[in-house]
Amino acid sequence: MPGPGRNEPCPCGSGRKTKRCCGQLRGPSEEQLARAHVATLAADVVHDIAHLSEEALEILWEGLFGLPAVDLSLQVRVPDLITPELQRLRDAAIDDDPDRGWEELRVVTDQIDTPQQRARLADAIVLLRDEHRLTRAQAAYAIYHLSTPSQHLLAASLIHAIAVSVGASPTPAGVLLAA
Repeated sequence: MPGPGRNEPCPCGSGRKTKRCCGQLRGPSEEQLARAHVATLAADVVHDIAHLSEEALEILWEGLFGLPAVDLSLQVRVPDLITPELQRLRDAAIDDDPDRGWEELRVVTDQIDTPQQRARLADAIVLLRDEHRLTRAQAAYAIYHLSTPSQHLLAASLIHAIAVSVGASPTPAGVLLAA
């Protein structure tokens, strides 16, 4: 059953119209806005990679893994709540064991993969492109990639963020954080 209309009395009993009281959220959600933002950015930059050969696109694909090492803004925010999966990922980074934690990486990447996270990364990529720290092709490919369901860049960003947070890898500026 549909809720009250905007101009009907608010169900809270205040006597005011719904739109002036408790209200009904109208319009797009934050997730929808973030998805639309990434899609718009991708549409704006696709011409920068449309002419590239399969070989050039393969090079850009392989370069996605190293992209988060360019700047801290390209590293996802690691969840504050350390789940068992996140702890095992952290332990694998501390032990420098790349063969451990693949299942945990998938689980944690699923947890952090939100439209808002993708939009934040896309905005950081645009800024680095405008500062000439990324090429137009690198930025275009990364932004286009964020507009797809693939989690490759998010997983790479997560790996870099965890490695920096536990002191297993230096920040892009070369600072090694104490674990």
